[in-house]
Amino acid sequence: MYNLVLLAARPPEWTHERFIAWWRGEHAELTRHLPGLRSWRHTDIDTALEPRSEGWDGVSVLSFDSAEDLRKALRSPEWAAAVTQVGDMRGRRIAVMGGEMAMYGG
Repeated sequence: MYNLVLLAARPPEWTHERFIAWWRGEHAELTRHLPGLRSWRHTDIDTALEPRSEGWDGVSVLSFDSAEDLRKALRSPEWAAAVTQVGDMRGRRIAVMGGEMAMYGG
């Protein structure tokens, strides 16, 4: 698998609950149609392990078969629609891409 991993924080004027509801609802309706998307996992962050990790609301892992499949998705009209929907929301995010390796399968 090749993943796009997004760590996001809500806009300052939104509650955590509103942001998660939007991300898993309205925004998901657009994102789930990305071409080549094999799976999508989302974590609602409720606690930081340590102070330097505070301030984030959720993590999404969007999985594709290959780096090229992800690049195609990022060039798609479906991605453009999702980006347009986010607009100038003013939240924060970290977005990274890379290959996945299973380290433990308990």
